[in-house]
Amino acid sequence: MLLEKIHSPEDVKKLDNYSLQNLAREVRSALIEKLSKHGGHVGSNLGMVEATIALHYVFDSPKDKIVYDVSHQSYAHKMLTGRAAAFLDESKYDDVTGYTEPCESEHDHFMIGHTSTSISLALGLATARDLKGERSNVIAVIGDGSLSGGEAFEGLDNAGEYATNFIVVVNDNEMSIAENHGGLYGSLAELRNTLGKSQNNYFKSLGFDYLYVESGNDVLALITAFKKVKDSTKPVVVHIHTKKGKGLPFAEQNKEAFHWSIPFDAKTGFQDWGSGESWGGVLSGYLMEKIKSDSKVVVIHSAVPAGIGFFAPQRKEAGRQFIDVGIAEEHAVALASGLAKGGAKPIYSTHSTFIQRTYDQLSQDLCANNNPATLLVTMSGADGMNDTTHLCIFDIALMSNIPNLAYLCPTCVEEAKAMMDYAIDRTLCPMAIRIPNGVAHREGEFDKDYSKVSYKMDKKGSKVAIIGLGDFYQRGVAVAAELAKQGVEATVINPRFASGVDVELLESLKADHQVVVTLENGVAEGGFGQKIATFYGNSNMKVLVKGLKKEFYDKVGFAELCDRNRLTPEQIAEDVKSALV
Repeated sequence: MLLEKIHSPEDVKKLDNYSLQNLAREVRSALIEKLSKHGGHVGSNLGMVEATIALHYVFDSPKDKIVYDVSHQSYAHKMLTGRAAAFLDESKYDDVTGYTEPCESEHDHFMIGHTSTSISLALGLATARDLKGERSNVIAVIGDGSLSGGEAFEGLDNAGEYATNFIVVVNDNEMSIAENHGGLYGSLAELRNTLGKSQNNYFKSLGFDYLYVESGNDVLALITAFKKVKDSTKPVVVHIHTKKGKGLPFAEQNKEAFHWSIPFDAKTGFQDWGSGESWGGVLSGYLMEKIKSDSKVVVIHSAVPAGIGFFAPQRKEAGRQFIDVGIAEEHAVALASGLAKGGAKPIYSTHSTFIQRTYDQLSQDLCANNNPATLLVTMSGADGMNDTTHLCIFDIALMSNIPNLAYLCPTCVEEAKAMMDYAIDRTLCPMAIRIPNGVAHREGEFDKDYSKVSYKMDKKGSKVAIIGLGDFYQRGVAVAAELAKQGVEATVINPRFASGVDVELLESLKADHQVVVTLENGVAEGGFGQKIATFYGNSNMKVLVKGLKKEFYDKVGFAELCDRNRLTPEQIAEDVKSALV
């Protein structure tokens, strides 16, 4: 087996044309084997096999530096840079991450997981090289979907004026996660249709030389192209036309479903997502009802519409009332503000890890203007995505401290719907709702008015008050049950708002409580609990702020995170008892 003999890019360079093509087949076969058993990014990696081999055949990594955008297409790169065992030996599948990681290899230059960043990062490397008087190639690899991100344009625009070696490989597979959206893609299609000869050339307009490769999955054609641009003294774009999911028929045909996948049947493509209720299904049904009942409702998403259950049928049915802005979170928030100002009812949703990309638009374009858009923050909390590049634990600290923004945290589906009903139809201020991961239901009536910060005391006790925010409310109930075993009947409070304090309720607790404990599914520093601690700062009330330590966790399971941060009900009850002494 050729792949077993590849320990570094130097081994790739020794292969003849026939062996290079065989290597591509072996890499693709190993990818399909691992992905079907382990899950991961399917389509992007299968489509980049030949390009990765060609890059390492022509260029001299790590002296020549290759930076992969998102880096979710770097699996073949890892195989060719000494990490093939993590793709060939099932017992070693978890020895490498799903993204580039400098701790793993000198061939990985950045930890990258968010999109549209590679051009700026690589341009920094190229500029540093020039300042030091060194000679080497710097290559940024970016997909056509990632070009929709504003940072990609900013990097291209800046790089185009440099008279230096800087190579951008545009992997054009005619897809983002779902279909591409934006005027740029008409230009890319025209370039493909004219084999790169169209005068309507986005890249040339920014100052780049340009080379088109129609056979983007032909390793020999790619080698020829990369040899032409190696050691270039000007910025150049190599535009390669590839097939997303190549080699796996169902991934080629259903590109959206196999952008990323859980383990699947390698023969049929069957993905067992289970039959349980999901927030995607809940939100899809709810939002489609809103769209149908009110022509002013507009749902906005940033390239991952499956997060709210908007698959192709829902997108088609919603028509103009659904907008996929591509990978452009900043634009999405400003667009929502403009829609709200114009009298529409915008609802923008993205994952917690991606809302970080648009802080300035949240603060300036939306909240400083106090326009009543609704934001739905999905995949929130430590039980969301759990690798360093996709942590979902910072949104409370980020969003709850922006003036004019009410950040609501429902405990269950029923409460979330009540909050969304109010947020979408009110005209007072922007509102964000933190959608948890687990789907929970609770009986009872839920308030219909969220015009002011108001906590809800669900159980009256004494000595100890437990304030459990959002999906950690049920954890608070479990803590109360633990304390009850020890003779302490605790008060249980659903605060609902992460963005403010209920002065009247908190003041009332001083009469017969000694300890207040706050629980939140996010970093404690700068979060909800610290607002409560600040309120009680000059009093005798003890406040235990329970959340996660501020840290870049990497693939730490939720149960382990809770144990490590003393967030299990038993640990919390133990700490409360100690505080009562």
